[in-house]
Amino acid sequence: MGRNRKPEDKWMPPRVYRGKSAFEYRPASGGAIRLCALGVKQHVVLTRYGEEKAKLEMKTGSMAELVEEFLASPAFRELSMASQKKYIKNASKTIAVFGKMQASKIKPEHIRQYMDKRGQKAQVTANREHSFMSKVFSWGYERGKVTGNPCRGVKKFTETARSRYITDAEYDAIYRHADDTLKAVMEISYCCAARVSDVLTLKREQELPEGLYIKQGKTGKEQIKGWTDRLHRAVELAKSAQETKSFGRIVANKKGQEIPYDTFRGYWNRAKKKAQAEDPSLNVDFTFHDIKAKAITDWTGDKKQFSGHKTDSQVEVYNRRAEVVKTHE
Repeated sequence: MGRNRKPEDKWMPPRVYRGKSAFEYRPASGGAIRLCALGVKQHVVLTRYGEEKAKLEMKTGSMAELVEEFLASPAFRELSMASQKKYIKNASKTIAVFGKMQASKIKPEHIRQYMDKRGQKAQVTANREHSFMSKVFSWGYERGKVTGNPCRGVKKFTETARSRYITDAEYDAIYRHADDTLKAVMEISYCCAARVSDVLTLKREQELPEGLYIKQGKTGKEQIKGWTDRLHRAVELAKSAQETKSFGRIVANKKGQEIPYDTFRGYWNRAKKKAQAEDPSLNVDFTFHDIKAKAITDWTGDKKQFSGHKTDSQVEVYNRRAEVVKTHE
């Protein structure tokens, strides 16, 4: 086939051709797989060819196949959007390491080796990937795709609970250097003890007469956070920061579109850097998620009810002020 190619096409791999609008891979098994649009650089075509060829050559019953089946399943779609995003991220690493292995031949010692190597640099990430693989194997076991879950019995790394409490002075320092959108998200998060993902996706219909309706993406807990002057001001500030208001969002960029988390994290990090530059003595070793912990810690009423957590142990993860106890008189 190579002899019949035009001179300008001799760089293309076997069974790759120019279609009407895209480069196509036409495997011997039949059909045509779109690689990429015409006009892209050669290395892009070669990379996509390698990816598609590897998929076709992958044996049935591989870990990659099991992961892909799980991600396409109703069980995956029933998860919260936050969990889905995290699992998709975990999936790429899992496939890179175990993808070509037969899922049924992966043993606990393989998981342990992976954990030990991954844990040298990122123990928390290794734990999350362990959880993802365990979820996939459990799903596959229930459907007869594998004979067991090799993650069971393989210990995760011990994680130290965060204890960082953002003081009022530290909070105010970041707030002073934030733009209006970041200020609004900080305030809504603090007033409602809400995760950033739940704040960034707020829509206008969640504004109710009684308060702000929030369904936690992680737990599914539904609450109406009662209005206060402070929460009202934060919501209005978020809306006023938008130049386009036709998309029905409370929190959005100037065009009225949802703000991706990575973009928002940039807002947060810039404000922290400016605050640090203004006051070198300021310690900014806290995350945005620590605002939720500050909100729960500062709440003087029923912390479990306020936070929406079901157990005292869950509340204690976020309660970060040392308890004052009486001493002998």
